Formats: sequence, C-alpha cells, structure tokens
Amino acid sequence: MPLIVLEGPDGAGTTKHSKLLAERLKQEGHDVVLTAEPTDGPIGTQIRTMLKGDRLPDPKAVQLLFCADRADHVAGVILPALAAGKTVITDRYTLSTIVYGAAQGLDASWLLAINDAFPRPDQTFLLLPPYKVCAKRVWRRAAKDQFEVDAFQRKVYGLYEQACQPDVLRIDSSGKMEEVAEKIWMMTRS
Repeated sequence: MPLIVLEGPDGAGTTKHSKLLAERLKQEGHDVVLTAEPTDGPIGTQIRTMLKGDRLPDPKAVQLLFCADRADHVAGVILPALAAGKTVITDRYTLSTIVYGAAQGLDASWLLAINDAFPRPDQTFLLLPPYKVCAKRVWRRAAKDQFEVDAFQRKVYGLYEQACQPDVLRIDSSGKMEEVAEKIWMMTRS
C-alpha cells in the first residue's frame, strides 16, 4: 500500500488535510495509519521541546535529530504498517528536513544525502497557499516555536516554492477547506 506525504510551510494546512485524507480513505474501507513528524516518540518529543525553548542547537545537530526521529519512525511505524498492507499518511517527511535545513543555511547536497536512505513516498502533496495566508494562520496560533518567525518562514516558503520535483503535486491550500480536501482526494485517486 502507499506512503502518502503532505508537506508545506507552517500554516499551509498539512495537519488538517492529513487528517481529512485519512478519514476519507477510512470511509472508503482502507486501513490507514496517520502519523506526523516530528513524532510523539522520544526523539520527536525532544525536538518539540527544543523548538519551544529559548535557543536551538547547531543547525546540523537539529537536522540530524529530525533524521534520527525519522529513522525511528520508519522502523517502528511506517515500514511495519506498509508491510501489513496499510496506507500510511504522514504530515511532513524528508522534504521538510531538506527545506528547513536549507533555510538554516545548510548545504542542500548534505541534506539530500542524509535523507537518501529513507523510503520514497508514493505520493507527495505540497500544500502551498500564498505566503500571506500561511503567515496569518501561524500568527493566530497561541504558541509558536523557534522556526515560526517571519524572516525564517519567508526563507522556508521560498524554498518550498522551488521544490519542483516531478513527483511532488502542488496544491494551493488557501481555498475553502472542503474544496482543497477534494482536490487532494482526486489527486490521490489518479
């Protein structure tokens, strides 16, 4: 069964649309595992705590932690679910590490290399509404993390705009939630 990834900058709607897609697939009779990165596992929990702190460690250390979390996630959740014939939907995956790491000034080839060992998604949806929509959504959040500052988010957004891999399906997620969910659903079916 497939590995489906929803990617995008903060405020793009990846979390909401991952949930909606999982619900729709379940209604259609699919056995679905919905997950996210960073995970709720020990490494992911450490990352979330670190992001809410006063300062981040060295950017390479941060991205290596994300990859360690992913390695644990792949071994403990993704591969077993796929082997059992389940559809896996993850809110963020390798593209996030590459984009956020590059926004921190890290070398793109190094970021690609450290992510090369992970299974490739069968479908990747890049949710990319206009930047002002993302910014408005992020600024409405009660709690923000170290990455959710305007200058950094603009870098992240620009790098997602440049993510022109042929297997990445772009969707403007600024419309009505139901219409965006339907676009994702139709593209999943094709």
